[in-house]
Amino acid sequence: MTNHCAKIYLEENKSVFERVSEYIYQHPETRFEEYSSAEFLASECEKAGFEVERNAGNIETAFVASYGSGSPVIGFLGEFDALSGLGQEPNQTSYHPTETNVGHGCGHNLLGTGAFAAACATKKYLEENNLSGTVKFFGCPGEEGGSGKTFMVREGVFDGVDVALTWHPSPGNSIMSLSSLANYQVYFRFKGLSSHAANSPHLGRSALDAVELMNVGVNYLREHVIPEARMHYAVTNTGGISPNVVQADAEVLYLLRSPKISQVDNIYKRVCKIAEGAALMTETELTIEFDKACSNYIPNRNLEKILHKNLQEAGIGEADKEEINFAEKLWSTLSEGEKESYLDIIRGFGYQGDGSEFEGKYLAETISDYEPSTEILSGSTDVADVSWVVPTAQLTASTSALGTPLHTWQMTTQGISSYAHKGMMRAAEAMSQTAVHLLENKEDLEAVKAEFQEFRAGNPYSCPIPDGVKPSKLT
Repeated sequence: MTNHCAKIYLEENKSVFERVSEYIYQHPETRFEEYSSAEFLASECEKAGFEVERNAGNIETAFVASYGSGSPVIGFLGEFDALSGLGQEPNQTSYHPTETNVGHGCGHNLLGTGAFAAACATKKYLEENNLSGTVKFFGCPGEEGGSGKTFMVREGVFDGVDVALTWHPSPGNSIMSLSSLANYQVYFRFKGLSSHAANSPHLGRSALDAVELMNVGVNYLREHVIPEARMHYAVTNTGGISPNVVQADAEVLYLLRSPKISQVDNIYKRVCKIAEGAALMTETELTIEFDKACSNYIPNRNLEKILHKNLQEAGIGEADKEEINFAEKLWSTLSEGEKESYLDIIRGFGYQGDGSEFEGKYLAETISDYEPSTEILSGSTDVADVSWVVPTAQLTASTSALGTPLHTWQMTTQGISSYAHKGMMRAAEAMSQTAVHLLENKEDLEAVKAEFQEFRAGNPYSCPIPDGVKPSKLT
């Protein structure tokens, strides 16, 4: 199937994939609760001729759709979870929250559908050419705060896969060549004694005091960790709403990040000591519950070069007048700080230019050159753990106006726009053509695998999520 044939197949079936994207968009569900989205997407895979294994890795909303037999095994990673607090009516230029206030503020309706489209196009190639090879589409839940893929890696779901490809929506077009921050997410729960806050405060032991003291201690720690580290927290249980009762229960959730998992582990142990100190100071009991984790992303340069070539061949296309006008209106909703930082957003996805090609524009009209980067994305992704066990590459395709920050209502509102769907199909074409290239050019596949094996020879992998820890839902 030539590049031209891939375009034809995806063009002929774009309404199918747009419908899938719209369904997932209209049924937003948070981590590990994507029951409607996962079942709908799994059923669409079956309609397309894939065999589907549900409950992959013992995760209710994870699945693997497979077609073909033998090697090589090409995997496509799809996500479909949404975010709490980001419900938004589509195609609006002002804030219109939905009743549930859950929405696709990171474009995962597009991400999962684009990867599915790429898998279908690759399947079509195998069928037409009667070739040996296997296509696998991985339905991966819980990326947002859940590290679903890391759990799947721990359970061996990706064993036997030769190459993994994926993408992410953004305002730009480039190869995601940056590494990422590893992380731990951990609950710290304190148990004290309730008492009347005025009549007998001396009899109470405040769990909320323990949470506050812990947070103060961690804030002092910030000066004494490496600059790239990040420590975030959310007080998830304050112990009630009555100030005249000494709070007997309180909880804080920490997300700790650093470039390497060993660094995260070191910071985590120091944070645990601070929590223990807070418990001692308040005479409360401390319970620590590990929630999830993910490693740092390992780029595969040989695979990235092939993916970039196919992204260029897919082309950028042209935005129509309505799409440009919509983007301009959304640009006007951004703060001055967001406008000034628009390049930082696309640099986080691998762009390394000076931004001159974007002057006077509201939509990206170019595909960035490929330049392997030694920089580190100041964020985390569970794609990282897949990259430790399978050679992996990612691209980003423009689905939103320049300057659009992810995890905002502006990102959500653009999620099923015509421009977003154009970007989704561009990503699908580039990924499917990369798979075809690897099927046709075994020497390039071997070079990709050799690079991966060379890295792993000196860098053994250990899943950062301990055995026994299970995926947790947001609610």
